[in-house]
Amino acid sequence: MPAPLTPSEELLQLLPDAVVQTDAWWIITYLNPAWHKLTGHPVERTLGQSLLDFVHPDDTGALRAGMPVFRLRFADSAHRWMRLQLHPKTDAADRVISRQGVLIEITEIGEQVLMDDRQRFLRLLETIDGVVWEAELGVGNTFLSPQVERLFGYSVEEWRADPGFWRAHVHPDDLAEALVIDDAAYYAKHSYAYEMSYRLIAKSGDVVWVRDLCRVDVDDGRPNRMIGLMIDVTEQKSTELELVRSDNRYALATRGSNDGIWDWNLQTGVLHVSQRFHEIVGLDDTGHLHEDGWQFLQRLIDPDDHQRVEAAYRRHLSGHHPNFSVDFRARHGSGRLVWLNWRGIAQFEDGTAVRMAGSLSDLAERGSSYDALTNLPGRPLFRDRLEHAIALHRDGASKAGDAPSHGDTTTFAVLLLDLDRFKAVNDSLGHHVGDQLLQQVARRLETCVRPIDLVARMSGDEFNVLLESIDPAGAADRARQMAAALATPYRIGPHTVTCGASIGVVGSHAGFATTDDYLRAADAAMYQAKSHALSVCVFVGNGDTN
Repeated sequence: MPAPLTPSEELLQLLPDAVVQTDAWWIITYLNPAWHKLTGHPVERTLGQSLLDFVHPDDTGALRAGMPVFRLRFADSAHRWMRLQLHPKTDAADRVISRQGVLIEITEIGEQVLMDDRQRFLRLLETIDGVVWEAELGVGNTFLSPQVERLFGYSVEEWRADPGFWRAHVHPDDLAEALVIDDAAYYAKHSYAYEMSYRLIAKSGDVVWVRDLCRVDVDDGRPNRMIGLMIDVTEQKSTELELVRSDNRYALATRGSNDGIWDWNLQTGVLHVSQRFHEIVGLDDTGHLHEDGWQFLQRLIDPDDHQRVEAAYRRHLSGHHPNFSVDFRARHGSGRLVWLNWRGIAQFEDGTAVRMAGSLSDLAERGSSYDALTNLPGRPLFRDRLEHAIALHRDGASKAGDAPSHGDTTTFAVLLLDLDRFKAVNDSLGHHVGDQLLQQVARRLETCVRPIDLVARMSGDEFNVLLESIDPAGAADRARQMAAALATPYRIGPHTVTCGASIGVVGSHAGFATTDDYLRAADAAMYQAKSHALSVCVFVGNGDTN
C-alpha cells in the first residue's frame, strides 16, 4: 500500500500546470499528472528519461545554457513552444542537486515571433568567440553559453551545478584579486561595467588566460545580477610574456649595439617594441605593445617615405628578398626629423608570413651611414635608397611592358656633384673654411630638391642626389637649378668664396641593373662636365653624354 501523500504533494497532484523536476544532469525525477494532460506523454514512461530528449534538437544547447523558452516534443510528435524557468535546489555545499519549475505552453504568443527572436539570438551567440554568462549571488550562473565546453572543456551542467565553480577554478595566484572585484560587484549599490583578467584552470589542467568583460545590474528588491563575456586571450598573453622574456634576454646585446628591437605579430597586427625603440623615436612614455603595428609606424615615418618603407618590407614578405633593411626619416618626439634604419626578417608558415622581428637604429649614431659634418645621409643610406628605386622601376617596367607612361612614379635620376676649386679653398683659407663651405653647399642642395628626393654626402667634396618620380628633362632642369644655386658666392666669416660644381646626371631610362652601374654612369657624366667646363652633363646611354 503506497504511503499517503503529504499536503504539499497533494497540492502538486491537483495543480493544472505541469510541474517538472530534474537532477543536475537533466534526468527527470518528478512529474505531476498535468504533464500527461499537457504533453500526452505518460508520467510513468517519462520518469528517468532526460528532459533534453523531449526538447527540439535546435533548442537543447540554449536550455542547457539557461534560456527558459524552448520547443518541446509532444506525444503526437509535434513541437510546441514552452516556458520552463527551472529553479535550483542545492546541498549544504551550495552545489545544485536538482532543478524544478512549472512548464507552461506559450504557443499562443505567436510561434513565428518566438522563432525569429530566438534564431536571431542564437545566430548572434554563435558568432561570439567567447563565453556569454549571467550570474546571481548564491545561485551561480543562471546562463552560460555552450562555448564554455570548447574553450575550457567543462560541460554547461558541470559549471552551472556548483555556484562556487568559477571561484574554485581561478588560478590560485589570481584568486585574491579576482574575488575582490567579484565581491564588489555582488554587493554594489549601483550598476556599472568592469573588466578583469585572470587565469582559469581548464578541465585538461591547462592554464587559460581570460579577459572578462562584465556588467553588474543593480535593481531594488532583488540580488545583484552580473552579465559578461569571457574571452580566451592565452595566445596574446603568451606572446606578450615571451616578448618580455626575449626583451630581457637580448637586453645586453641590444644595449651594446644601441639598437631598439621589435616583434610584429602579422596575424593580429600587434607590434611589441623595446624601451630603446621608444627612446630612439622620442616616445619614452608610450606602452610597449601597439595594437595596430602599421598604424603606429605610419605615425612615425615621414609621409614622403611611407610608400618606400612599406614597399621594402612587402618585397620581403612576398619572398623577393631574404630580409629587409630600409632607411627613412621619422618624426622624433621632440619634433625634429631623424634618419632611422629599420631592418628585420619574417617567419613563414605554409608560405604565409605570420611574424616579423628585427631592430631599429638611429643613423646619426652610425657614422658610416650619416655625415656628422653636413648632417646629410652618407653612402650606405644613399645606396639603399637607390637600390630601392631600381627595384621599383624594374617592377613598374615589367608591369607596363617596359614602356613607362608619362608621370610614372617609378622613374628616377641619379646626380653626382663634385665641387670646383674646393682644394684651392682648403689650401688657401684652411680646412675650417672648407668645412663651413661644405655645410653651406649641403643646405643649398636641400633647398633645390623636393621632400621625396635625397641629398647625400659621399666623400670629401662629392655629393649625390637621388631624384624620384621625375623624367629625364625634369632631372636635367633640376640639375641646372642646383648648378646655379651652388655658383652663387658664399660668405664664410670675413671671406667671400666662389665655388661652383660639375654635375653628372643619369636617368632610370638607362635601364642599369645595379647601384654601381648608375653611380659609374653618373661619375662618367660628371667627369665630362668637369673636363669640358660644363656645369651639367647628362648620360644618354652607350657611354655617351650631352
